[in-house]
Amino acid sequence: MTATVKLDGECVRYAVDKHVGRITLARPRVLNALNARLAEELAEAATLGEKDPQAWVLVVAGEGRAFSSGMDRTALSAGEIGEPFFRHWIRALNCLEDMAKLVIAAIHGYCLGGGLQLALACDFRLCAADAVLGFGATRHGLIPDGAVLRLARVVGLGRAKELALLNDDVTPARAAAMGLVNWVVPPAEFDAALARLVEKCLQAAPTAAAHTKRLLQASFHGDPRQMIEEVVAAQMDCLRSWGLAEANRAWEDKREARFYPPPERP
Repeated sequence: MTATVKLDGECVRYAVDKHVGRITLARPRVLNALNARLAEELAEAATLGEKDPQAWVLVVAGEGRAFSSGMDRTALSAGEIGEPFFRHWIRALNCLEDMAKLVIAAIHGYCLGGGLQLALACDFRLCAADAVLGFGATRHGLIPDGAVLRLARVVGLGRAKELALLNDDVTPARAAAMGLVNWVVPPAEFDAALARLVEKCLQAAPTAAAHTKRLLQASFHGDPRQMIEEVVAAQMDCLRSWGLAEANRAWEDKREARFYPPPERP
């Protein structure tokens, strides 16, 4: 089956195949370094993925030898990075974090600066054992804008300060130990591990997964007791969904529920 190409940009591609949308950073000659065009196209690709009815799960990856080496220093020193870059960049990362779909960062090679910021906006981070991770923004006179409001929630305030202010690179093993990435696998096993993770995501009932992701995010901002009505409304939406109907049929048939491929719509 040929993937359906939705965006074939200068710096970012988006295609969907078998209900998996793939956002690929496509500046391999500079290790997918970030410039203004990439940020704009990434925001467009994320929006396409969010709205694409064919895509149930999104995978964000980098072409070539790196996920992303971070900010394009040549563009930065030439004065080509300005407010439009940061607006597009933040919009892209917010879209990935806020969308109802599950998003996987497929990390290999260099994942530095903005590359690691991008990975943090995803729901899951699968990391090759030979990857190199780190921030570095403050060393270059900037704040890690895509991570400064996320990082402490993932690894705790103390480690967040260490990572964002001291700028040491982190091994994948240490990153996993502090919760910065979810899984570390040998490079030779990376594609198979990614395929298994995608399959697990496809096994989650879409309505329930979307509400669960949204409420987990919201839990950082509100008192759980003030969110009871929102939780009940979400649960009622799940009760009315075809996903629950399939789960109930599977229980009665003594089999595993299957949410993919989706049922035919009348």
